[in-house]
Amino acid sequence: MTKIEVNRYLVIIKLIFNFADFFRGNVNNPNQYQIAFSGLNPGMHTFDFQIGDTFFEQVNDTEITGGAVTVIVTMAKEERMMDLHLEITGKVNVACDRCNELMSVEVSGKERLIIKLGDHYHEESEDVQIIPETVHQFDLRPFLYEYIHLLLPIRRIHPEDEEGNSQCDPDIIKKLKELSERRMQDPRWEALNQLKKKKNS
Repeated sequence: MTKIEVNRYLVIIKLIFNFADFFRGNVNNPNQYQIAFSGLNPGMHTFDFQIGDTFFEQVNDTEITGGAVTVIVTMAKEERMMDLHLEITGKVNVACDRCNELMSVEVSGKERLIIKLGDHYHEESEDVQIIPETVHQFDLRPFLYEYIHLLLPIRRIHPEDEEGNSQCDPDIIKKLKELSERRMQDPRWEALNQLKKKKNS
C-alpha cells in the first residue's frame, strides 16, 4: 500500500467519525453542498461550490482550520448513473510543522466520482458510490473534505522570504535552536551517538 493510499484510508476513517453531524443534518444550510439530480435531464451539468471557513469549522479534529476553496463540478448525467469531474483550487489554513503557527497552503487538483443508483448505500470502490434509487440528491460534503485534505502537501513549513529568511515564528525558532544546542552539548547524547556508531559498525 502506497503512502497516498494509506493517507486516503486514514482520511476516510476520520470522516466516518468527524462527519456524523453532517449525515444527521445538524449543520447550517445542509443543502449547500447537495446535488439534486432527480429533476435534471440527461446530459452535462455544471455546479460551482464555494467552500469557506464555516465548512471546515463544522469538522471536528481536522488539520484544516479554514480557507477559501472553489470546486467546479462537471456532471454527466445518465439514466442510472452520474459521472462527476471535480476541479479544486484555493487555499486552506494549516499549522506549520516547524513552529505550529497557522500558514496558508495552496491546494489544486482534479478528482472523479461516479454515483450509481441501486438498492442501498454501498461503496463499490473509492471512486464509485452506490445510492438507493429512491434518493433524489447526493451530499458531496464528506467527499469535498476528503479531496481537499488529500491535496495537502506532506510537509507543511512556512516558506522563506525573498532574502532567504524563514517566515516561521521567530520566538519559536529561537527556542528550537536553543534546545538543539543544549542537546548537542549534553554528554549523554554524545555517549548515545557513540553506542549507535559501534552497533552499526
